[in-house]
Amino acid sequence: MELRDIEIFLTLAEELHFGRTAARMHLSQARVSQSIAKQERRVGAALFERTSRRVTLTPIGARLRDDLAVSYQGILTAIETAADTARGMEGTLTLGTMGALAQAITDVTSLFRARHPRCELRFREVHVADPFTPLRTGQVDVALLWTPVNEPDLTVGPVLRADPIMFMVADSHPLARRGEATMEDLGDYLVAHPATPIPRYWEEAIVPFHTPAGREVRRGPAVSTWQEVLTVVAAGAVVQPVQVEASRYYSWPGITYLPVRDAPTCSWALVWRTAAHTALIAALAQAAHDRALLDT
Repeated sequence: MELRDIEIFLTLAEELHFGRTAARMHLSQARVSQSIAKQERRVGAALFERTSRRVTLTPIGARLRDDLAVSYQGILTAIETAADTARGMEGTLTLGTMGALAQAITDVTSLFRARHPRCELRFREVHVADPFTPLRTGQVDVALLWTPVNEPDLTVGPVLRADPIMFMVADSHPLARRGEATMEDLGDYLVAHPATPIPRYWEEAIVPFHTPAGREVRRGPAVSTWQEVLTVVAAGAVVQPVQVEASRYYSWPGITYLPVRDAPTCSWALVWRTAAHTALIAALAQAAHDRALLDT
């Protein structure tokens, strides 16, 4: 039974008059009669008793009216709620990303923009050396960060990217001549580390403190920006584990990206301050969730 036929039936059940029902719904009386006849054929019984003087509901018609009324109102409420939500999707949402990762999630941001054209989506760079402060100070509403994020005031949402890490080395580095590396190789060289202290667990997800065999991974130069990372790598000072997007967007002269045979996966997820959750953040998370479903 189509929604329009349900509306006709419920209106006639209230008016108990074909002419008034037709006028109220801006339909012809013949259209109302055809709809009721179709519904009666589907049910297999009369829904109304018609005489020259009046129209009344049959017992089956009365039962159908009672059962449909609640469901119909629920449908109307759901549609109105969706419309209210869509009308409310206005304003600005600031998304924090690192480096070129904004380019790696255009499938999600494009879907969000298509669904909410009246919302402005802005991007702001978040630095490795200070990943959580922009969220906590409100500089960004939501950030794309590698996981895990184990901060009591922050919520981790859907994962947008998941790829094995790679090693970034100078072209002249001994590992570059091998063409690939292992996580155990980190025990033989220095790695860069953030100039500003960050949670140990978060740093370790990309740059471990020990090799699989338990050897210490020694920290060398301290860096504050991605450009500084590129500089110390190109100089041959460090071997740097990085996310795979670096190899796609930062092809520097003198730098080689190596696959790592036993590399862990680096997952990137949307993260926001729990107390500052908004409908726009929920909409972006929903776009990420729906985009992932389309890709499966």
